[in-house]
Amino acid sequence: MDRIIIRGGKRLSGRLPISGAKNAALTLMPCALLTEEPLTLRNLPRLADVDSFGHLLNQLGASTQIEGARPEDFGRVMTIRAGKLTSTEAPYDIVRKMRASILVLGPLVGRAGEATVSLPGGCAIGNRPIDLHLKALEALGAEIELAAGYVKATAPGGRLAGGDYVFPIVSVGATENAVMAATTARGVSRIGNAAREPEIVDLCNCLVAMGAKISGIGTETLEITGVDRLHGATYAVMPDRIEAGSYACAAAITGGTLDLVGVVPEDMRATIAALVAAGVTVEERGNILHVAAPERLQPLTLSTAPFPGFATDMQAQFMAMLTLANGASVLTETIFENRYMHVPELARMGADIHVSGRTAVVRGVTKLVGAPVMATDLRASMSLILAGLAAEGETQVARVYHLDRGYERLEEKLSAVGADIERAGDG
Repeated sequence: MDRIIIRGGKRLSGRLPISGAKNAALTLMPCALLTEEPLTLRNLPRLADVDSFGHLLNQLGASTQIEGARPEDFGRVMTIRAGKLTSTEAPYDIVRKMRASILVLGPLVGRAGEATVSLPGGCAIGNRPIDLHLKALEALGAEIELAAGYVKATAPGGRLAGGDYVFPIVSVGATENAVMAATTARGVSRIGNAAREPEIVDLCNCLVAMGAKISGIGTETLEITGVDRLHGATYAVMPDRIEAGSYACAAAITGGTLDLVGVVPEDMRATIAALVAAGVTVEERGNILHVAAPERLQPLTLSTAPFPGFATDMQAQFMAMLTLANGASVLTETIFENRYMHVPELARMGADIHVSGRTAVVRGVTKLVGAPVMATDLRASMSLILAGLAAEGETQVARVYHLDRGYERLEEKLSAVGADIERAGDG
């Protein structure tokens, strides 16, 4: 199993390209199941999760073709053709690897009138039930059955009727499944308290490009008028706001300066505001975000929240950054109840962090020291990379397959801006 080895203490400097968004890509790929015509996605990041989702689409009868992408390039162009679905079952051996696999449920029942999907896996960051996905699909007319670890959804008469549903709490994945399913329903569907994340906007824009009729995009109320069929399209995946935020933290924690190229600052308002509050200089230069570290980072009080609030996917990275702040920071995790598994590993590197329930108090220290650490989930992995970049001596991060799920060619990007980082096998 691979490890990442970092010899810390290098100030990062230079231009760093931002890839297509993992969370958007995994939402756009299942859109291909809604049409017989090809869907071409540009700026698709080279990630293990993207590959896994491609294998899942192949299992259902879709073909996936990589077009004109050189191995040395960041991002890819993928054309997905689901002319004929050969299966409507997403099996456990594929779905268990990645929670986003549940996103084939809505498109399958929307197009084929039925879907059987294994209950999902993914990062072990807390309880993430799919009950909201199922209740939303039921509101659209689906009949739901749970048996032997699988969800079976059926549309009576072969097509969803459409309907109204108001989410009791905001759910990104459930909103995505409901929107995709509703696009080909017979009637008009209204989704209230919908997630407003930029990835939801990206999904809706892609579906509109495929012929869907959606209004209220970017608001908490989406209205979808079902159409008989969707057509193919070519669509570019949005830039990864979480990757951009992660590398902004890398500049800040190393005392460096980075130009993050290919970002959409409007998607990162909460992250930018938190960086500025910590004393980081952030300048917007079109699609470039210029980030420069202060002499000493300032402590913060942050609470995660659905968009446009501070993203839960940025919590671990900010925690790592704030280990070197001049004072005590307070972080509260409101989205997932088990997202502090990186704390013991950061403590091995000299961090002073105390967790009580959903709140973590991070008391800034003057230095971190390299150590062998183990990644527990995707964003926790990045927090350890950030700590290693700033730490004295050598840090070895094990179980880096988590990183490969969400950060495209991390070592290459960081090496190009001055980090001393490499990947090594165990033998």
